[in-house]
Amino acid sequence: MRVLLTGAAGFIGTRIRARLADAGHDVVAVDALLPAAHGEDADLPADVTRVDVRDAAAVAAALEGVDVVCHQAAVVGAGVNAADAPSYASHNDLGTAVLLAEMFAAGCQRLVLASSMVVYGQGRFVCPEHGDVDPQPRRREDLDAGVFDHRCPLGGERVDWALVGEDAALRPRSLYAASKVAQEHYALAWSESTGGSVVALRYHNVYGPGMPRDTPYSGVAAIFRSALEAGDVPRVFEDGGQMRDFVHVDDIAAANVAAVEAGLDGFDAFNVCSGRPVSILDVATELCDARADVAPVVTGQYRSGDVRHIVADPAKAERVLGFRAVIDPADGLTEFATAPLRG
Repeated sequence: MRVLLTGAAGFIGTRIRARLADAGHDVVAVDALLPAAHGEDADLPADVTRVDVRDAAAVAAALEGVDVVCHQAAVVGAGVNAADAPSYASHNDLGTAVLLAEMFAAGCQRLVLASSMVVYGQGRFVCPEHGDVDPQPRRREDLDAGVFDHRCPLGGERVDWALVGEDAALRPRSLYAASKVAQEHYALAWSESTGGSVVALRYHNVYGPGMPRDTPYSGVAAIFRSALEAGDVPRVFEDGGQMRDFVHVDDIAAANVAAVEAGLDGFDAFNVCSGRPVSILDVATELCDARADVAPVVTGQYRSGDVRHIVADPAKAERVLGFRAVIDPADGLTEFATAPLRG
């Protein structure tokens, strides 16, 4: 198939491009090469064309003869400042709307969309007395006192994390998350109005060789790595017990190839995760141990708006797409401890 891949020069896009080519697909690779993601002096790879997905004419030209679009281009990050909102809305949401409009004009009916776990908000929690509950956001006075876990809104009991399925409510807690929810909603509406197919892949914490070093795109694993390279120690917020799912970039690429080849109808969303939950402290410890370096420091500090736990259920992706991550985080993080990063 002929596949238009946006964001093709990025950390994830580069791996998807190689995996699609290895699978025999003809890849049309485009990227806007935004300085925030690639640095001010980055060169565009020879086999990638500079295209901003907000540019309708450029997108229309790139879509010629394309069977399916694999849309990775996005501005990412926590979005803690309201001033970031126009950038997210422009690059992520307007860009997706332009892409969908040009796909309709070109008669291209299939989209694979890079979404994110952030659409779920604070994840899923279960009270031992009341079952599934939706706890209130953590209070500053509790966080200041070192009480990091959520409490049941009904009886005050400590609640435990549970796997989040794709049918969970979408409740964004950051500007970036709001833009990813909007992308999914645009794609859903486009699918229902045109009869097109959309596979939304909700990535969890992606890591691996070639990850950006010190940008808003970095993620906690790369931040820990950068600290070690600088002769510092990884500093872990809260008590380090925050549970996440870390998924290797090569598994992300494999999930995209599976989605491109699935031939599904309508709109559907899938968690893309390792299925092996790990704590943030364990991630920092794995990296330190692999480098025979210092031990991480648990600071007890916190960031307002951070999510305590969010861990995904991988079952649907395996059942429908035939995808299951093959790289155990224990092995992948050991490799990542010394793997090259992007500058």
